[in-house]
Amino acid sequence: MSGEHAPAGRATTAGGAPGRRIALLECDHVDDTLRHVAGDYADMFLALFAAHGPQLTFERIDVVGGAPLPSPDAYDGVLVTGSRHGANDDIAWIDRLADFLVELHAAAVPTVGICFGHQMIAHALGGRVERAGVGWGLGVHRALPTDLGAAALDNAQPFDLLVSHQDQVVKLPPGAELLATSDHAPIAAFRAGSLLAFQGHPEFTPAYAAALLHSRVDRIPAPAAARAAPTLSAPTDHATVARRLAAHLASEPR
Repeated sequence: MSGEHAPAGRATTAGGAPGRRIALLECDHVDDTLRHVAGDYADMFLALFAAHGPQLTFERIDVVGGAPLPSPDAYDGVLVTGSRHGANDDIAWIDRLADFLVELHAAAVPTVGICFGHQMIAHALGGRVERAGVGWGLGVHRALPTDLGAAALDNAQPFDLLVSHQDQVVKLPPGAELLATSDHAPIAAFRAGSLLAFQGHPEFTPAYAAALLHSRVDRIPAPAAARAAPTLSAPTDHATVARRLAAHLASEPR
């Protein structure tokens, strides 16, 4: 499990030059019918950081596909993607990922969790994740940095991100710090030691968010989809957030 080094994966340098080595933990894959829009989820992250984190070199590890997790000291940082699965699901790879996140926290490895990754960090470290009582989070949502978040994120301004989730963090882990809040997700971003977590999806493109929304019409209540659809073309702060995430992944262990 997490104490075992993963076999060599696909190493990809976001900006073309050697940099900090980051394990990109693939916790889901885009459905084949949507792959033409923006590639797989890992491809979306690589495109995002090619523009806003060229100092990072990524190695894709197909966790959802059964690839073993590395030891905590195998990489300079770790990125945990989103997933259609939930942090509370009774699935072996999710249990192993939770143990691994505890090890990363103990070893102070710079780590970023997005959506499912955000929720997994909270779940693994003793917080609580539940189905959102207000229903699906969809479209572009605005988050407001807390006073602590303004300093930690180098940004006191509200930021807009695409979101797509049913579950959300409802209780922070012990010792974690709330960095941003939104009307839909009161815990929109937080930090727990060296682990940084965001509910929103800075890697999503508007085209993919629209295609994903359309593909889930049988699962998403029509009023929620109708509210979200017009927001998908709104400006976002994906670049600002991505640069902050890249700086965190490139940082030395805390």
